[in-house]
Amino acid sequence: MVGAALQCGKNYLPGQPAGSRTSGIASVPQAAANSAAMKTYTVLLLALFTFAARSQENPAITGIEAQPLLVQVQRVEEALAFLGEPLPEKEHAALAALKADDGEKVAAAIQEILDQHCFAIVHINPEARVKAAAGPAARTLSEGGWRHFLIKVHNEAGVTAPLGIESEQAKPVIDRDKPDPNANKRVADRWLEASMFTERPLEKTLSGLKLEYRIIQLYSRDAGKRSAVLAFNAGQGTQDLGFRADLMATFDCTPARDILLNLTDENGKPTTAGLEIRDAAGRVYPSMNKRLAPDFFFHPQIYREHGEKLKLPRTPLTIRCYRGPEYLTEEQTLDLTKDEPSQLSFKLRRWIDPAATGWWSGDHHIHAAGCAHYTNPTQGVHAPDMLRHCMGEDLKVGANLTWGPCFDYQKQFFTGVDDKVSRPPYLLRYDIEVSGFGSHQSGHLCLLRLKQQMYPGGESDKHWPTLCLNTLRWAQAQGAVCGPAHSGWGLAVKDLNMPTDEIPPFDGIGACEYIVDVTHKVPGPGGDPVPAVDFVSTVDTPYTYELNIWYHTLNAGYRTRISGETDFPCIYGERVGLGRSYVKVKPPLTYEAWCQGISEGRNYVGDGRSHLMDFKLGDHSLGDGQYELSLDAPQKLKATVNTAALLAEHPVAGMQDLKPDQKPYWHVERARLGNTREVKVELLINGSPASSQNIVADGTLRPLTFDVNIERSSWVALRILPSSHTNPIFVTVANKPIRVRRSIDWCLKGVDRCWSQKERHIAAPEKTDAIRAYDFARMEYRRLLMEAE
Repeated sequence: MVGAALQCGKNYLPGQPAGSRTSGIASVPQAAANSAAMKTYTVLLLALFTFAARSQENPAITGIEAQPLLVQVQRVEEALAFLGEPLPEKEHAALAALKADDGEKVAAAIQEILDQHCFAIVHINPEARVKAAAGPAARTLSEGGWRHFLIKVHNEAGVTAPLGIESEQAKPVIDRDKPDPNANKRVADRWLEASMFTERPLEKTLSGLKLEYRIIQLYSRDAGKRSAVLAFNAGQGTQDLGFRADLMATFDCTPARDILLNLTDENGKPTTAGLEIRDAAGRVYPSMNKRLAPDFFFHPQIYREHGEKLKLPRTPLTIRCYRGPEYLTEEQTLDLTKDEPSQLSFKLRRWIDPAATGWWSGDHHIHAAGCAHYTNPTQGVHAPDMLRHCMGEDLKVGANLTWGPCFDYQKQFFTGVDDKVSRPPYLLRYDIEVSGFGSHQSGHLCLLRLKQQMYPGGESDKHWPTLCLNTLRWAQAQGAVCGPAHSGWGLAVKDLNMPTDEIPPFDGIGACEYIVDVTHKVPGPGGDPVPAVDFVSTVDTPYTYELNIWYHTLNAGYRTRISGETDFPCIYGERVGLGRSYVKVKPPLTYEAWCQGISEGRNYVGDGRSHLMDFKLGDHSLGDGQYELSLDAPQKLKATVNTAALLAEHPVAGMQDLKPDQKPYWHVERARLGNTREVKVELLINGSPASSQNIVADGTLRPLTFDVNIERSSWVALRILPSSHTNPIFVTVANKPIRVRRSIDWCLKGVDRCWSQKERHIAAPEKTDAIRAYDFARMEYRRLLMEAE
């Protein structure tokens, strides 16, 4: 139609001399100004201007082969339908009616239909230089949601690289690793998210066709008018000169829907839960790149409380709701293109409740700064954010450890008591991990229940001891509960039979110096000697590495316990509480009592997907602190436990084939027996399985009984490997200590191996202390060897 108008305007403009009718609009007779012919002329003139504008910015592209263009456009249509924004039915029908043998008409018709949906017209000239012009599509976005537009690509160079898009406004709201004095300003300006859709059914790269259409995805964090500059490219160095690949656009961003959240627990009481919100294309809402605390940009989920409102875009969504490993996952679909609903309701269901019988969950190793957390615009996140995450995972106790990154900022939150944001039974306490400073080269240390957080001699992290034992002396003197973090690092073994005679390298930041420190007692709060180390951390490193050294030191006669940790968000960033300790504490739950329970071994550890509660040996109950059993002679005893596990009916592909050093290190799916829904519960004597029973992992709590033949002094524990593990009950027979010769010999060799790796990291003023500490450990293991049978 525009072409016809142009021809008419050239040849039939009224009132012009015949010789000038093909020369455009050079002159118009004044006498024709009020005539009907002038009205016709005006319409044609407007058409001419429209065509001229199109000719400059979006010329109709000719010389296009029909068949490949039709195939490409069909894939674009399929992608738009998949993304939830299909073409209008009339336009779809018109495209479907086109045939390859229609020749040049096909390209003209396609451009007539699709160009109106184009956000930009991208031209790649024969030298592969890219320039962009605005398309006619309305600049309308949706707050908190995605819109999809077409990009028309005129590819004269036949480029087959990906079509790229960049924008300062589309960068993540925070630069995690870059100090930025203007961080807050950057947050306000980075309201957009922009990307080219390159998933199936489209290809990741341009086809090389002279004409094709691509899809751009645009997300707005905000409502109202917003502007952005978007720059297109087809690979490094393809941008045209003079910013001609840039396109400035101002958008009207329509407000999202406010949805009231009705979140209740199994008792119908208001609760906090995790919500994972996705559209049909699998995209996450709110956009992960635009999140600030309390939502973490490395999570697909957000955590919300009952009664809060959530802004959601007007699009169909699927919402998954969960609350840690003790709850079942719920799912709903929500179509916000309709006027209703204005409320989202979930009543969560448990499959198990350890706290109901006094077993309280906690994670002794989480962080509010460092690793996946950002340093800008704030130095990590604050206590309310961490508590929200703990509550959303139904994690009763969170030990929020300040460490190297942002140390001088985060140290202000330490109080030596529960943080004021705590909402019993959900408790948050700031403590310390010696990591990134001090003795960390010989193994990181978790220091719980501190009264003072700063080692004497300074106000930061620059003056701490380089020998772990010296740090432990200071911490134990104030009544702390201490143990090495992520114990397996540096203790890799290939042998899966624990305990193994293989000596690990002792070259990492796990329980390396522990092989020395476990032999020492240091003054406690009242001056009486206490063990330097209370626990070994488990669940967040390969189970064979963690358990092997623990089994050996137990076999040497030491009483170190285990505790479960996540090291969030460093080793695991998915969520807090992936590694947990379930501690038996009489209500009311307190942080002090929970830590004391770890020190005394009144706990089991695991991923929360299997449970070993109420372990008893004879008449001794681990949860009641009865962990020392004395027999006059060898004897048969009964061991009982209440156990449960939950597996899906069908295996998760690949999980059982994972090696111990592949994540997730601990997970009940790895304990599945073949294609069944069963797991094995093993009873251990001195680290070796003595008997076992299989249970169906359907979430049912089952009592189990084992016959235990105690022939010599031993420790006894239960496990579902690698998902959960109890602490031991220690049995002495005829007053003889637990002494396993091969384990003591392993420990002695471990001291020498550790010294060969760690000596160079000890500061000169502490070298004498280190030599004495290691020599004492050697002397102790030699003494224990003499006592061994």
